[in-house]
Amino acid sequence: MKGTAYIDKPTKQEQKTAMKSYSALAQAIKQLHSNEPEIEVEETKEQIKIPIKALKLLSDILEAMGKGQPISIVPMATEITTQKAAEILSCSRPYLVKLLEKGEIPFTKIGRHRRIKMEDVLAYKEKKKQAQKERLIEIMQKDEELGLYDS
Repeated sequence: MKGTAYIDKPTKQEQKTAMKSYSALAQAIKQLHSNEPEIEVEETKEQIKIPIKALKLLSDILEAMGKGQPISIVPMATEITTQKAAEILSCSRPYLVKLLEKGEIPFTKIGRHRRIKMEDVLAYKEKKKQAQKERLIEIMQKDEELGLYDS
């Protein structure tokens, strides 16, 4: 897969087009009954079969573009640097290295460089998000027991 050196935010025109396209595609996906629907490119009249998962991904991309968010697509098996992993987790690189050394996230070492699978970074992020959600529910329940939510 080809990478990019930088990721541009969509222009205002691209946002408008993406919003319209997202709405139309989301409605079309709801009506599909096949796992490989065929679409037609209007300008060339070419018929193309596309896996439903790819259409759903395209829908997600259009939704994000419509909101003005930049998009990056990375294969899940991709190994990333500690700096990139730290950016994804919104933490510092030294903190991430500590997590790696404690065994919180699996990694491989190539010479002096650590490489982490994207799927492992995302799994760790989801695990932390779930733990945070559980703690919030626990706090809310304790507040409720103390009568802090009574009116």
